[in-house]
Amino acid sequence: MDETDPEAVARLRATAHPVRLRILSLLTAEAMSAAEVARTLDLTHANASYHLRQLHDVGELVVESEEKIRGGVAKRYRYDASREVADRSSAVDDRIAYARASGLEVERRLRDAGRGSGSSSDLEAWVPVEAWRRALDLLHEASHLLHAEARPAGTPETVHVSVTTNAFTMTGGLEGDAARWVPGRDTGQDTGQETDR
Repeated sequence: MDETDPEAVARLRATAHPVRLRILSLLTAEAMSAAEVARTLDLTHANASYHLRQLHDVGELVVESEEKIRGGVAKRYRYDASREVADRSSAVDDRIAYARASGLEVERRLRDAGRGSGSSSDLEAWVPVEAWRRALDLLHEASHLLHAEARPAGTPETVHVSVTTNAFTMTGGLEGDAARWVPGRDTGQDTGQETDR
């Protein structure tokens, strides 16, 4: 991807909001109308509609169906995580805004966390190139597995989970193509970004 792509920058900026991150998570499992999103997330209908339009306008949501309701048309939106790109933007300020929104969303989720199993990790280190590439491929695979298996809230035999991943190269190491490794490149898999939704 062209790191100066204005569409990628617009997508990143549109998702750098805690409510929009919640909407993307919600719409991974099922298509919903603005009214359904508003009820589920305890928003006003106008607020839900606004956020849905912002996400749809930058291509983060697709309209799965439309139905006529009381003389109007209700669109049912869906988030397709498989359409994600490997790097949303190279602008540090844009990535920081996204990280702040993600952090606020993780804080909200932690307040609602249950006592089930989980995992947490933090690392800033120098690792061999092949270890880094393998780790990115594994994160990519896990992210896509969970997005593909997402079910509507309350589905029997499911567990309510939160997954947030951030993995990136730091300065002072590899430059050029090696630093811009795209998960799945050597496996023939669809390339995508780790997400927090």
